[in-house]
Amino acid sequence: MTKLFFRANAILAQVTLVGAIAFNLFTSPSLAGDPFRSSEPRKIGDKTEAAFRAIFQQGNYPQAESYLKQALSSEPNEPLAYAMRASLAYTNRDIAALDTYSKKTLETGQKLISSDPLRGNLYTAIGNFLEGAVIITREGANGAPKALGKLRQVYEYLDKAEAISANDPELNLLKGYMDLLLAVNLPFSSPDQAIDKLEKNAAPRYLADRGIALAYRDLKKYSQALDYANRALKATADNPELYYLKAQILQELGKKEKNPQLIKEAIANFDQALTKKSQLPADLVKQIENERNRAASSLNNPG
Repeated sequence: MTKLFFRANAILAQVTLVGAIAFNLFTSPSLAGDPFRSSEPRKIGDKTEAAFRAIFQQGNYPQAESYLKQALSSEPNEPLAYAMRASLAYTNRDIAALDTYSKKTLETGQKLISSDPLRGNLYTAIGNFLEGAVIITREGANGAPKALGKLRQVYEYLDKAEAISANDPELNLLKGYMDLLLAVNLPFSSPDQAIDKLEKNAAPRYLADRGIALAYRDLKKYSQALDYANRALKATADNPELYYLKAQILQELGKKEKNPQLIKEAIANFDQALTKKSQLPADLVKQIENERNRAASSLNNPG
C-alpha cells in the first residue's frame, strides 16, 4: 500500500488530475474553455488553465507556480487549481503545503457537488486521494490502514461520478490513470480495461497517449510504449518530460534488443530533455542526468 501511494503521487505530480488545455500557448485567452467535452462544457478559470498548460504542454514548473498563485486568488472555487498546487507541493517535498492544498481540493470538490455533481464527485475523490498521500508521507507503513480507508473513499466518489456520466472524458482520463497504476502494481489485475478507457473516452488526447505509454513502459512492452510516447510528443513537442519518457523507453528497448543505436537515440532524448532543465524540478533533473549517464556508460562498456 505504501509503495502504491508513493507511485501514485509520482504520477499525480506529472499528470495531476485532469484539467484544461484549449487555447494556443502563446495567446492569453479571455474566456476559459473545456477541451474535454464537445457538449455541456465546463468553465475552468483562465489562470488555472494556464497553469495546467504550463505543466503538461510545456513542462514548465516555475511558470505553473506563478499562474497557480494567481489562480488561487482569482479562481478560489476551482478544485483543479488546489489539486495542482498539492501536486507541486509533493514534488517539492513540502508536506505542510501538500496537507493544506489536499484539504482545499477536498473542500472545493465537496462544495462543487451541488452545482456540478460530476466534477464535484471527481475532485472529492482526488482530495481524498491526496489526503491519503499525506498520511503515507508522514506515517509511512504505519499509516497504511488509514490510507486504505481514503482509497476506498476515492473509488466511492469516482463511482458516483461514473454513474452520472460513464463516458465523460475528464473522468475517464483520471480513472484510467488510477486503474493503470493499480493494474501495473497488482499482479492479479489486468491493465486492458484501463487502457481501453484511455483509448476510447479520455481527453485531452495527448495525456491519454502519455498514460498508455507509461503503462506499456511499466509492462515492459516497449514497442507499444514508444508508439504512444511518439503520439504524445507529436501534440506536445515542447515538453521535456516527454523526451525523458521516450528516452527511458528507448533505453529499455535497446537493452532488450541489444541494439546500440537505440541506446544512442535514448541518450539524444535524455539530452533533449535536459536542454530545458531550468524549468524542471531539481530532483527530476538529477534523475534524468543519472539515467543519461548510465545509458552512456552501458554504451561505452557493453556487457
